[in-house]
Parts: sequence; C-alpha cells; structure tokens
Amino acid sequence: MQDCKRLQVWQRSHKLALDLYRTTESFPLGERFGLTSQLRRAALSVPTNIAEGSRRVAAKEYARFLNIASGSLSETEYLVLVSRDLGYIPAPIASRYLSEATEVLKMLNGLRKKVQKEFGP
Repeated sequence: MQDCKRLQVWQRSHKLALDLYRTTESFPLGERFGLTSQLRRAALSVPTNIAEGSRRVAAKEYARFLNIASGSLSETEYLVLVSRDLGYIPAPIASRYLSEATEVLKMLNGLRKKVQKEFGP
C-alpha cells in the first residue's frame, strides 16, 4: 500500500480532473446531464481509481485499478475531442488537455508495469 497523493501520476491526473471540471462550467446548460456530467465523471475516475488501487494489498488488484484508470483516461480523451469539435473547448486548450492525458497514460502504464514486477502477479 502506498499514499497515492505522493505519486506524480495521481497528482497530474488530479490536476487534469480539476482543470476539466472547471472547463465544463462554461458548457451550455443543456449539456449539464450529458457531456458535462460524462466528462467530469470520466476525468474524476482516473485519480479515483489510482487512489483506490493504491490501497489494495494484492498487486493484481492494484494493476486492475490502474487498468480501469487507463480506460477512464481514454474516455476522457474522446470526450475532450467531442467538446472541442462542438466548440465547447477551444482547440489550443483541448490540445493541452490531450497532451497531458497522453503523458498521464504513459505514467499509468509505467506504474502498472512496476507494480506487477515489484509485487508479482
């Protein structure tokens, strides 16, 4: 078990979730229960799953939660693209979010490999 708040991947995914949460505040009210809600949930799921997995004793479970976080990050990326294409997020800002998501994904994959190697299957 480890304190997730010390993990750089958690810190960066947490910041990305906060940034996206704030960005969705300017989305049209008609999207409140649609794209706004879905993007917020997907973005929040990344650091949430890192946190939950970090408290698991078995490496296999921890790796599973990191896989879930990766899936949520992929969902977040797509929702950012849709938001950009609908004109809700300006292209330069969306590009920054997508670049950060790519970096977080690399970190998640690295952490998952480390967990599996250090703690076994």
